[in-house]
Amino acid sequence: MAGSILIVDDEKGQRDILSAILGKEGYQVLAVPGGREALEELARAEFDLLLTDLKMQGMSGMELMERVLADTPGQCVIMMTAHGTIGTVKTAIKMGAFDYLEKPLERDDLILTLQRAFDHIGLLKENKVLHKKLAETRALPNMIGEHPKMMEVVRMINKIAPTTTTVLIYGESGTGKELVARAIHDGSPRKDKAFFAINCAAIPESLMESELFGHEKGSFTGAGPREIGMFEAAEGGTVFLDEIGEMNIAMQAKLLRAIQEKEIRRVGGKLNIPVDVRILSATNKDLEQETKRGAFREDLFYRLNVIRITLPPLRERGNDIVTLANYFLGKYSASCGIPVKGIGKPALKILLEYSWPGNVRQLESVIERGVLMAESDYIQPEDLPAEVHHEASLSGRLPFEFPAQGISIDELERDLITKAMQRADWVISKAAPLLGMSYKTLQYRLEKFGIERPE
Repeated sequence: MAGSILIVDDEKGQRDILSAILGKEGYQVLAVPGGREALEELARAEFDLLLTDLKMQGMSGMELMERVLADTPGQCVIMMTAHGTIGTVKTAIKMGAFDYLEKPLERDDLILTLQRAFDHIGLLKENKVLHKKLAETRALPNMIGEHPKMMEVVRMINKIAPTTTTVLIYGESGTGKELVARAIHDGSPRKDKAFFAINCAAIPESLMESELFGHEKGSFTGAGPREIGMFEAAEGGTVFLDEIGEMNIAMQAKLLRAIQEKEIRRVGGKLNIPVDVRILSATNKDLEQETKRGAFREDLFYRLNVIRITLPPLRERGNDIVTLANYFLGKYSASCGIPVKGIGKPALKILLEYSWPGNVRQLESVIERGVLMAESDYIQPEDLPAEVHHEASLSGRLPFEFPAQGISIDELERDLITKAMQRADWVISKAAPLLGMSYKTLQYRLEKFGIERPE
């Protein structure tokens, strides 16, 4: 069944015609002669869509819509009106009507409008299901979707959240590592206590120890009165150390001691202070490789890596891109007060073809921009950023002439990897998105081809 429609019109002939047309299209239809009867039917049963005439004897379509939306804010309403009352109907749309149809009705316009309405209704239902899943799993927007890798992430969060174990979260920038950490905290017995997050790459090395453990008055140049650090402030709660791979070796040793001994010492202090905090950390580096080259302490790595959660990049999540895009569309349409109803198929094709180096964070930004720039009910290609367009325009075709003598795939791959590394200043985490590879895959390819940074 295509869906259920309640028709409200005080002209019997119009009700009969609409019932016949929509019944043949597969809709479940009920027709009533006025607003009072419509309210009675809506009190008895739910209808996906309310199709009502504007001018009727007794209760008008506008009054009916106002009363229905007051009781059921999500109800989809379409107005039918004569040409002379278009201005009134536009007011109704601002008040919450989905669309309007001008009388005399054209069959094709009627069917097309209803199809768009039911696409919109389907999206709303899908979002309700997703919100229900979020409530059940304590998941967050970056975990919306049905991709097996994301389902495994949610399963692990639910399993380990109630424990006190340390967790190491792997993932590229923008995949939502901090949101995973917050989900773990929110699902734990510590949820009513503090959650503190610190980006280890954003804090100068000279201040990191004070940020984490606090300092005594005058303990170093520029130190003010005694201040407690993050570990003390989060007593009974959770500390999340993002970009843990950027922490220097000396600070790593002090962190390891704090984790093992469950106590800290303020900078310039003489007393050991017991602390009870859960440590969650995250990185976009391969810490195993970092330990091999001496940039990360092996003992700390094993202490942090009791449980590992790996977030897949957005480009590997297939149709989750569509689900997330629709989620963000609903979010920003509501917050910006701009009634964008969907993403047009051409724009959706571009989103699916793009490699998303910034992952979910970038997708959210692109959709927010699309909502703000949209000139119609649906986001179009021209509403998307230029860089997204550019990559899509190259998709599916070679950016060079194929040589008559043929090519070596290995040589081509080696050349592409070398050029990507040069563009990324030989930083693997920056070059990997350019090639559509994960950090580990690119690292393997570099070793396979013996590609090294020139001296």
